[in-house]
Amino acid sequence: MTGRRRAVLIAGPTASGKSALALAMAEQEGGAIVNTDAMQVYDTVRVVTARPSMEEEARADHRLYGSVPASSRFSTGQWLGAAKAVIEATEGALFFVGGTGLYFDALQNGFADVPEVSAAVTLEVQQEIQELDERSGLLCCSGRTRSLRRDSRWPIRSA
Repeated sequence: MTGRRRAVLIAGPTASGKSALALAMAEQEGGAIVNTDAMQVYDTVRVVTARPSMEEEARADHRLYGSVPASSRFSTGQWLGAAKAVIEATEGALFFVGGTGLYFDALQNGFADVPEVSAAVTLEVQQEIQELDERSGLLCCSGRTRSLRRDSRWPIRSA
C-alpha cells in the first residue's frame, strides 16, 4: 500500500475507554483497530486485560488481538514486525490502541533489530541470577515467583 492515510494513536491505562473510543471511530470512518498492548496479544487473557469482547471485535476490523499463544514469548520487535505487516496489508484508517508505551515508541521511532537470545544463554543467565540470589540471602525463588525474604538489614523490604 502506498500513499498517505490516517493513523490515530490512542494510549492510556487499562479500562480507561480507549477501546470504546477506537471502536466508535472505526465504525464511523472504517479502517482497522490495531492492538498496541503487550498483554492483549495473548490468546488467553481477554478478561484481565480488558480486551474488547468478541461482540465488539465483530463490529470492526481488529488486528493483533489474541494472536499469540500465551506460552510464547513475544517481543516489541516481533510486535513491530506484525504491526508493519498490518499497515501494509490494510486499507483505510488505522487506530492503534493500547497501553504499552514501548510499542507506541517503536511504532513512531523504530526499534533496534536485536537478535533473539538463545535458550542456552537465557538458562545460563537465569542460573547465575539464582546463584546470586541464594548467596545474597535477599531473594528466594519458587518457580517463576520471586519474593523478598524478611531481613532486618533491609527494613523497608521486610514489611
